[in-house]
Amino acid sequence: MQTPVPLSPASPRSENTSSAHDKVYRGLRIRIMHGELPPAHALTLRGIGREFDVSMTPAREAVQRLVAEGALFMSSSGRVATPELSNERIEELAALRALLEVELASRALPRAHMALIERLQTINGTIAEAVAHKDAVAYIRTNLEFHRTLYLRAQAPAMLAMCETVWLQLGPTMRALYGRLQRTELPHFHRAIVAALHAGDEPGLRLAVRSDVTQGLKLLAG
Repeated sequence: MQTPVPLSPASPRSENTSSAHDKVYRGLRIRIMHGELPPAHALTLRGIGREFDVSMTPAREAVQRLVAEGALFMSSSGRVATPELSNERIEELAALRALLEVELASRALPRAHMALIERLQTINGTIAEAVAHKDAVAYIRTNLEFHRTLYLRAQAPAMLAMCETVWLQLGPTMRALYGRLQRTELPHFHRAIVAALHAGDEPGLRLAVRSDVTQGLKLLAG
């Protein structure tokens, strides 16, 4: 009878590689989701490695993961870039946002206590500051924070994860949309969302969320 061989702990090298990959993945993911990179922005593994101070291996692994999530596009020649979405793709993702986010908001409504409503109003104030400073990245970041804060109350993590994947694919496009809209004030539908939450108005909430997440994207696709 053979003596079982004990499992050896992960080597420091493998742990370091995993940590480096995670750092690059999370860093790029946030940049893409928040619109820091415009559509069709080219990336190189060498440039990513230099920016995050990692070797080519974790840079390549992070890129492959983001390509699989639709956050980056890799051509047949191996060129990596942020996606430049067609009108049909924008409309498809807008429809997904409408389906997922309306359902998340509806599920969140029974748990929408005053502390949540006050938090959303505070975030709206931050969004207004981003608009006043014409800061596209801050606007996109705080706008997503507004929606995520509400949807967390739905207690539907799988649905929220799907929603964030859609946001990730739309990040560069949202940057382009911000430039097209040239906002000068807080999004109108955010006020309608807060008012519907305060009133416990589910039909009004569903309409406000659907309008908020699709109106701008439809304008861009049009």
